[in-house]
Amino acid sequence: MSEQSIRNIGIFGHASCGKTTIADAFLYLAGGNTRFGKVTEKTSVFDFEPEEIDKVCSINIGLATFDYNDVTISLIDTPGYSDFLGEAISGLTATDCALMVIDATGGIEVGTERLLQIIEEKNLPLIFFINKLKKEGTDYGKTFQAIKETTKRSIVPLTIPIGEAEKLSGVIDIMQNQAFGPEGKKIEIPADMKAMVDEYKDKVTEAAAEIDDALMNKYVEGQKIELAESMDVIRNGIVQGKIALCCAGDAFDMIGIKSLINTVVELMPSPDKLPDIEWDSQKIKRSHDAPFVGQIFKTTVEPHLGEVCMVKVLSGTVKTGDTVKNLTQSSEEKINQIYLIKGKDRKEVNQLTSGMIAGFVKLKGTHTGDTLAASGIKSALPKIDFPAPSISMAIVPKAKGDEEKISNGLARLHDEDPTFQFAYDPEIKQLIISGIGELHLDIILSRLKRKYGVAVDLTKPRMKYRETFTRKTEAQGKYKKQTGGHGQYGDCWLRVEPMERGTGFEFVNGIVGGKIPSRYIPSVEKGVKEALQNGLLAGYPVTDIKVTVFEGSYHPVDSSDIAFKIAASMALKANASKGSIVLLEPISEVEIYVPETFMGDVMGDLNSRRGKIMGMEAVGKNQKIKALVPEAEMYKYSTSLRSLTQGRGFFDMKFHHYEEVPKEITKRIVEESKKQKEE
Repeated sequence: MSEQSIRNIGIFGHASCGKTTIADAFLYLAGGNTRFGKVTEKTSVFDFEPEEIDKVCSINIGLATFDYNDVTISLIDTPGYSDFLGEAISGLTATDCALMVIDATGGIEVGTERLLQIIEEKNLPLIFFINKLKKEGTDYGKTFQAIKETTKRSIVPLTIPIGEAEKLSGVIDIMQNQAFGPEGKKIEIPADMKAMVDEYKDKVTEAAAEIDDALMNKYVEGQKIELAESMDVIRNGIVQGKIALCCAGDAFDMIGIKSLINTVVELMPSPDKLPDIEWDSQKIKRSHDAPFVGQIFKTTVEPHLGEVCMVKVLSGTVKTGDTVKNLTQSSEEKINQIYLIKGKDRKEVNQLTSGMIAGFVKLKGTHTGDTLAASGIKSALPKIDFPAPSISMAIVPKAKGDEEKISNGLARLHDEDPTFQFAYDPEIKQLIISGIGELHLDIILSRLKRKYGVAVDLTKPRMKYRETFTRKTEAQGKYKKQTGGHGQYGDCWLRVEPMERGTGFEFVNGIVGGKIPSRYIPSVEKGVKEALQNGLLAGYPVTDIKVTVFEGSYHPVDSSDIAFKIAASMALKANASKGSIVLLEPISEVEIYVPETFMGDVMGDLNSRRGKIMGMEAVGKNQKIKALVPEAEMYKYSTSLRSLTQGRGFFDMKFHHYEEVPKEITKRIVEESKKQKEE
C-alpha cells in the first residue's frame, strides 16, 4: 500500500456533539459496515465497551480501518467529556487530519476550544463539520461565523445546507456542483440557491488567491479563477495550517456525510504530504522506504488477545517476525502478530507500511507513548503529553486479601489509560487513585470489577496537613530516671524559630564549652526529628522551622543516647505548649474554564470554599478563572462544577503552597485527631 492511498482522520469535539454518530455514518456510507450503527440503539461500531453502552457516551478511542475507492481510511473517534481528555490526546498523536465537530445547537463550546488549541499547536490539517442542523433553532450562518472567529485559519466552506432546522433536506456540495439528500442520494440544486453556489465557489477561489501569488495576480487583474485550478493551492494551504475546510449536515439523518467522505479523500492530505518527522536532530521522511519508526498511542487489554498496543507507523515498513528497538524502554521487541482494527473486529495482516494504524499483540514491555524503531534510529520520540490528574480518592477493598489483585488490576488499567494514576501513600496510610474527574474514576472502578473481579469502596483521602511555629520560643527538656544501678539523665534547651514556607527543617548545634558532649548531639537531633514527624498539635509532621540546641547538662555516668533523645522530644513539646504552633493546610492552584454565563455562580461557589480569586482572562469565547483554594474544599469539585455549568466547565488543579488553617477549623481538626487516637 502506498502512503498516497491512506487517510488517518481523528474526530474531535465537545461532549454530545455527535462525533460517534458521524463516525458510524461515515463508516456505513463508505461501505465499511453493512448497517448504520447507532449509539442510542447500542449498535455503534465505535462505542462497544459495557461502560460506554451503559453511559451512552464515548469513553475510549474508537478505531475503524477500512477501504473506500482504493483508499485505506482509519477513523479515530474520541471522547468529548473532559474526564477523558487523555483519550482525545492519544487520538491526536495518531491523527494526520483533525475533523472538529461543532454542534449547531451549542456552537463553540469549552471542550471544542481546548482541543482546538492542541490542534493549532500541532499545526494539524483541519476540517470542521457543523452537525445537528436538523434540530430546532439552529443557524448555519451564525455557527459558521463563530468558527471563523475561533481560529486564525482561513475557513473554506464546501457544503451549503438546503433548508433550516426540521426543513433541512440536504446539502449542496460546492466541489461537485451537486446537491445530496439523506444517505448521499443525488437531488436537484434548488433554483433559488444557484446564485449562492456561485458565491461559495468565489469564497473557495478567494481563499486560494490569498495564499498564492499567481492566483492573487489573476484575481487583482479581474480574471476569473476556476475552481479546479484552486485545488492544489487549497491542499497546500491545509497542510501548511493556513486553510481549514468546513462541511455541514446532520449525521443522524446521514445528511452531508457523503460529501464529508469525498472531501476527506480528495482534499485532506495523505501521510506522505505531511512535513518530515523531526526530533532530537533526527529527520525521517514519511515513506515506506525510510527506516521504521512507530509510536504506541494507546494500549488496551482484550480477553482473547491480551495487551494490544495500537501503533501509528510514521515511516518505514514493519513485518511479523521483525525485531525492533523500544527506544523509550531501551529494550528489544519481536513483532509477533499485527491486526487491523475495526471496532471489535480484528483482521490479521503480515506487514504495515508508513502511515498505517494497527495493533501489535504480545509485546513484552511496551506501553503507551513508547517509540518502536529500526536499529538506525538514535532516540525516542517525545512522550505523549497527557494532562495531570486533578482529583484523588482513597480506595478500600470490599474483601480482605484482595490487595494484590487490586494492585495488579490498577497497574493494567494505568497501562491502558496513563491519565489514571495510583500509589500507596505511607504518610496517610491509604491507597490513593487519581484521575481527571469523578466520572473518570467511576469508570476505572467499573473496569476493575468487570475485568479483574475486585470491588472497592471510595473514601475521602486524608489531608496532608502540616504543623509549624509562628514565633521564636525556647524551652527545656530534662529526662531524669533513677533505677537500680545506672540511671538515665539527659538535659537540653531547644530554641525553635519559624522559617520561610517551604524551607523544611534545619537543626543547629549551638552548644559551647562541652555542656553536652558532642557524642550526644546526634541523639538530640534524632529526638527532635522523631517528635517533628509525629506532630505536636494534631499528629501531623512539623515543618519550616529551625531548631537550635544551645544549652544543657549531662551526667558522666547516667547520660546516654536514649536519655538525650527523650529530653529533646520533651524540650520540643515544651516549646509547642507555649501557644506558638499552628496547623497548615495544602492550598491548590486551580484554573477553571467556563462560559461567561456561569462566571457569577462559579465564583460564588469558590468563595464558599474559602477560595481566593487571583485573576480572570478571556480564553477564546470563554473565561479562565485562576484561584487558590484549600485542597480540603476541593473534594468532589468536578461534580459541582459540572452541575453549575451544565457540563460545560472544566478545571486543572495542582499543589501550590501550605497556608495557616483558620482557628475554628483547626479546633475541629485537632478534636478529630484526638478521637482517632482514642479509637
